[in-house]
Amino acid sequence: MGRVLSAARIEAGLTVDQVSSATRVRVPIVHAIEEDDFGRCGGDFYARGHIRAIAQQVGVDGEALVARYDAAHGGSPASKRPTELIESGPIKVPGRGRPNWTAAMVAAIVAVVGLIGFNLVSGKSGPGSTTGSASAPLPSGSGTGSVAPAAPAPTPAVQPPAPAPSVAAIAAAPADKVTVKLVAEKDTSWVSAVDSNGKSLFQNNIEEGQDQTFTDPKQIKLVIGNAGAVHVYVNGKDLGPAGKNGKVVHVTYTPGDPQAG
Repeated sequence: MGRVLSAARIEAGLTVDQVSSATRVRVPIVHAIEEDDFGRCGGDFYARGHIRAIAQQVGVDGEALVARYDAAHGGSPASKRPTELIESGPIKVPGRGRPNWTAAMVAAIVAVVGLIGFNLVSGKSGPGSTTGSASAPLPSGSGTGSVAPAAPAPTPAVQPPAPAPSVAAIAAAPADKVTVKLVAEKDTSWVSAVDSNGKSLFQNNIEEGQDQTFTDPKQIKLVIGNAGAVHVYVNGKDLGPAGKNGKVVHVTYTPGDPQAG
């Protein structure tokens, strides 16, 4: 067997080192196998694996060589296994002297499940339980067998609408400043706001539901493109819409405004 592997290796033009590198079988073991010395393999299992690996590398039938190895060393492991099982002594349970906590836990779980099932069965068949043929008890105070109709579910209370913003909700500026708040209530309007120094504070559309607030120590100049859509609050007082729908207005407010009111 070893000579077959050695001759095949030489014919394939391979060295022992090359076979060892390709099969991961150490060089001394390859030499030993080629000399039919399998003592270095570490047992029959490893010997068979080495023979198959080397045979595949050098191009010979590894299974045929393994069969020859088994015939020379007492047969294959499949033929040994039944005899070894029959002749072996009683199976020893590891840790026999220690308590088997797994078995105890399983027994406890079975006992708990059984107790729960017993309680469920006894609860259904007990004195207070009802069977499928028994009638449900009539409501107390009923003179007949009819069941009183269930009371209708209460209708959920309707939430009142949120109150419109009042003058108190609008922050009033100090007496030495002017504060103007614009609220787009009905539609969109273009708005331009300029302070007392001629600086632009705002130039854009105010969409419906939006608002803008401007403050200056001296005056605020406004141009409102759709006066009817914009509600005006000056220094905490409600002046109402800036004008009529679609009308462009130019207004200026100071710390003393509004004069009336």
